[in-house]
Amino acid sequence: MNTEQYLKDKFQNKRCRILGFARSNKPLVTILLDAGATVTVHDKNEDIVNQPDYKAWVDRGVEFVLGETCLEGGLCADYIFRSPGFRPDLPEMLAAIQNGAVLSSEMELFFEICPCNIIGITGSDGKTTTTTLTHLFLEEEFKNTSRRAYVGGNIGAPLLTLAMQMKADDVAVVELSSFQLQTMKSSPARALITNVTPNHLNWHVDMQEYIDAKCNIFANDGAELLVLNAENEVTRGIAEKSEMRLTCFSSKRESYNDIVPTGKKNAKAIYEKDGVIVIDDGERATPIINVEGILLPGRHNVENYMSAIALTEGLVSRETVEKIAKSFKGVEHRLEFVRELNGVKYYNSSIDSSPTRTAAALGALKVKPIIICGGSEKGVAFDTLAIDLCTRTKAVVLTGQSAPNILAEIEKCPLYDREKLTVRHIPDFDDAVKAAADMAESGDVVLLSPACASFDRFKDFAHRGNYFKEIVNNQK
Repeated sequence: MNTEQYLKDKFQNKRCRILGFARSNKPLVTILLDAGATVTVHDKNEDIVNQPDYKAWVDRGVEFVLGETCLEGGLCADYIFRSPGFRPDLPEMLAAIQNGAVLSSEMELFFEICPCNIIGITGSDGKTTTTTLTHLFLEEEFKNTSRRAYVGGNIGAPLLTLAMQMKADDVAVVELSSFQLQTMKSSPARALITNVTPNHLNWHVDMQEYIDAKCNIFANDGAELLVLNAENEVTRGIAEKSEMRLTCFSSKRESYNDIVPTGKKNAKAIYEKDGVIVIDDGERATPIINVEGILLPGRHNVENYMSAIALTEGLVSRETVEKIAKSFKGVEHRLEFVRELNGVKYYNSSIDSSPTRTAAALGALKVKPIIICGGSEKGVAFDTLAIDLCTRTKAVVLTGQSAPNILAEIEKCPLYDREKLTVRHIPDFDDAVKAAADMAESGDVVLLSPACASFDRFKDFAHRGNYFKEIVNNQK
């Protein structure tokens, strides 16, 4: 396919509305302009007019509609490209679709023009580490060949502009959120759902909508293989109902029949047997890697390796997996070791924006930490978090918008013993970090694992994690 000509045939003289002008949509605007489209950008952020490139966009003919009322004038268009921050059922969007507009997104256009196979990864926890591992496996395997492995979606560079240089035998590894998946009309060749637990319920109308969005990763044309977690209630239920070719993984079970739902044909299981991760087709279990050879700590990272191995089966060698396992130290903000000071070790796990992520972080540590929790609300219950905090921590420092709700759940928890577990509510983040440090003694661990989103004070989890590291590294 001549991609440039395809885009011109599709978008020349078409009216395109872009909802949201963040990092990934700027390359989209360039592509649409180059194809001859008329582009209007709608964004709630009025400060866009002060950005250095604003005038250049205007000079190229882009019209901007900014502010909280940016959709009120309607969306008369041929195409609407929605960013994840805009729900697809907004009245203005529904009216435009009824009048003939086609709803799309930057990611959907990438799927449309990408010439190579796509591996797609979604889930409530573990997406980024698994995406990174999958890409590293392929990158190492393709070394000294003409093939290339690309990575993007929620991580890395926007993939849309890179599609022009991709070849048919390359592979693109894409991390996908429920927001992106909700309206997708294509599926990757190989798809993974790491797990599904309550998350983003301040945006999705209910848990079922969230589950349905995740399932959209394999519901459309293009899907060939579905990888699912046998230990998660939701994904195991998906496996039981799915008619796709399956690979199911488990970090707790040790046999094919316990992992793969009954009656599934051509299905495979990945599990740990005698300390070795194996792939089992129901007839034979093939060893892949010794778990002791994985540098990353924690059972959740064993699951991440199982997922990446399943996604790349037949594409990478056992030697490649072993090489990456011995060298990969993890992704920033995911149980990231910051420093040791006066015998106290500090870890940044700012990515932990849900109770299940925090539970995984606690499970990976060998000592009970002094934990810093709290942030912005996402509509998620904290009852299970309270159990983990009461049983798996030395002390708890609560901060941010959600702190009162977490504190209330801790105080209701039957496992809470106020004589043994110190719990402090310190609203200011800086003061909370300093308080955790003051409480620590030599041999202790201080862990930032918020179990909440970051938007009550920070622009994202990376901003929060970097700020935490700055405070820690400035301590004397």
